[in-house]
Amino acid sequence: MSSSRFNLVFIAQSGRLQAEAVLLMASLEAAEPERSYRVIVAEPEAGPLWPGDPGIDDPEIRAFLARAGAETLRFPSRVFGAAYPYGNKIEVLAHLPEGEPFLFLDTDTLILGPLSEVPFDFDRPAASLRRSDTWPKPRPGGPDRAAIWGALYRRFGLDFAASLDRTRPEEDWQRYLYFNAGFFYGRCPREFGALFLQFARAIRDDPPPELAGQKLDPWLDQVALPLVIHALGGGRDALEPGWLDGRTTLHYRALPLLYARESDEVVARLESLTAPNRVKKLLKRYRPFHRLIYRGDGARIRALFDRDSLPAEERVIRRRIRAAGLWLR
Repeated sequence: MSSSRFNLVFIAQSGRLQAEAVLLMASLEAAEPERSYRVIVAEPEAGPLWPGDPGIDDPEIRAFLARAGAETLRFPSRVFGAAYPYGNKIEVLAHLPEGEPFLFLDTDTLILGPLSEVPFDFDRPAASLRRSDTWPKPRPGGPDRAAIWGALYRRFGLDFAASLDRTRPEEDWQRYLYFNAGFFYGRCPREFGALFLQFARAIRDDPPPELAGQKLDPWLDQVALPLVIHALGGGRDALEPGWLDGRTTLHYRALPLLYARESDEVVARLESLTAPNRVKKLLKRYRPFHRLIYRGDGARIRALFDRDSLPAEERVIRRRIRAAGLWLR
């Protein structure tokens, strides 16, 4: 199913996520003011798994998102809630229109170009390959990557061998199907979400013995995601690299990281998007954005790094920013 008609969904809550939602929608307006797809901003409802109401608490932000063309969807949290807020992206899928293709984006994403031009094949789901070696972390004398991933595929009756990139050696983490959950898409959110919830819940509550000692928070969604995509016929080659997380989107993940490592063109786009008063007055209410974008702390972060010679490991970048007192998120 190849189509430019789909439902774009992202999660917004009080605090950082609602500020990021303003930035996401401002970038979407600039990149694609006329859209053939629906935009849905999803908010978890108050309930027993949240200490209070987790939804957007700024009525002006809510009004801004609506004027920019986003519909609001409130959904209940029945499994994860505040204990694992990344579970929002799993639970929301059950409440999206059945049988309609969907694209999920993390809120900390900039839209760089028209999403309607991306050659999605919604029958072959995919997710972000802009990831690093974050999970698993094999222990000396313990199961290796092949044993850990193999145990997960066997648990759910999936063909582990068919998921492997055999051009890479067994010790290479990229041999094993692994994604960042900053974006993912498929032909039906309820089909996708049912598997995502089944797999994530089983891994959390009854992990295979091979996972002993492996940290699942915050990686649970990214452990389950490749299993879902493989089960539904997708994979690492389902979308040509560069369309998302490159040509049309940027999952910056944390604004300090954007300033540290992204191109001059991206920073110029950010400054252009955040300059209009209707955007500025909302973003300045969130202190980290106020300092980074409007008070010059983003430029100070940028001066700490040479984009042509960045540290290979993100943790080194983060450490340098923190040492300068500029890790604001």
